[in-house]
Amino acid sequence: MPPNLPDVVLWSIPAFILLTVLEMVSYRLHPDEDSAGYEAKDAATSISMGLGSLFFDVLWKIPVVAVYTAVYELTPLRVPVLWWTVPLMLLAQDFFYYWSHRGHHVIRILWACHVVHHSSRKFNFSTALRQPWTGFTSWPFYLPLIACGVHPAALAFCSSVNLVYQFWIHTERIDKLPRPVEFLFNTPSHHRVHHASQGSYLDRNYGGILIVWDRLFRSFAAETERPVYGLTKNIATYNPLRVATHEYVSIARDLRAASGWHERAGRLFRGPGWQPPGTAQGAAGGTAAEPAAEPAG
Repeated sequence: MPPNLPDVVLWSIPAFILLTVLEMVSYRLHPDEDSAGYEAKDAATSISMGLGSLFFDVLWKIPVVAVYTAVYELTPLRVPVLWWTVPLMLLAQDFFYYWSHRGHHVIRILWACHVVHHSSRKFNFSTALRQPWTGFTSWPFYLPLIACGVHPAALAFCSSVNLVYQFWIHTERIDKLPRPVEFLFNTPSHHRVHHASQGSYLDRNYGGILIVWDRLFRSFAAETERPVYGLTKNIATYNPLRVATHEYVSIARDLRAASGWHERAGRLFRGPGWQPPGTAQGAAGGTAAEPAAEPAG
C-alpha cells in the first residue's frame, strides 16, 4: 500500500500566490532601483510557464512512475515511512537533487530543459514559477533511492518538499540571514548567485534545501557583488512556447550542421558552451545557453 502523504505543492499554491502579490506590492510601496523587481510581461511569462508545467508534468509522470514502480517491485529492500525515516529520505533526496541540478547545468541536452528556469532577467517569486515543460530529464538521478527501497510516493513527497522550499529563496527582498543558516541552508543570497550570469557566479550553488553539498563538492560561491540575472546570451521573447523550446531548437540546428558523430555527441552531452576544436568559442549555436564551467571537484 502506498504511503498516505500530502500533496505539498497543491497545498502551497495559495501561499505562492499570496507571497507573490505581497512582493509585487512591496516594490510598489518601497521601490529599489538596485533590484531587478518585476516586469508585467516577464511575470506573466513565468506564471504561464508554471501553469504549463503542471499540465506537462502529469504526462511525463506516467512513464516515470511506471519505471519507478517496476524497480521498486524488483528490489527486495523496503524503507518504511516513519517519523524518523522521512527526514532521512528528505536528506537523501536533497543529495541526489544536487547532482541532478548540477548535471542539468553541465550537460547540454539536460540544460535545454533547465535553461527555462534561468531565462528571466528578473529575480522574484514569480521567477520560481518559471518551470520547464520537459521535466522528464531528472528521473534517472533518483533511481538509486527507489532501488534502496524508497517508495515512489515517498520520493514524490520529498521532491515536492524540496520544490516548495525553493520558492521563498527567489527574492531580492531578503538579505543575508544569520551565519549558521547561511552555512547550512540554501538561502536567497546563495540562490541569487545561482541565477546570476557573471562569470565568477556561473554554475555555482546547485543545492536545493541544503547548501552543504556545494561546500563539500566545491561548487559554492558566496554573494559578493550584485548579481546580473539571466543568461550569458539572453532570449528576446516572452512567448512561453519559445521559452520552453528555444534550446532544443538550437540543438537541432547544431546537430544538422555538425561535421560528424563526434561533434554531434559533443553538442548533446558536453557543456552548453562547448565548441568543436578549432572553432570560435562562445555559446553553442549562438543560443541563450549559459556556458558551463568545468565541473568543480
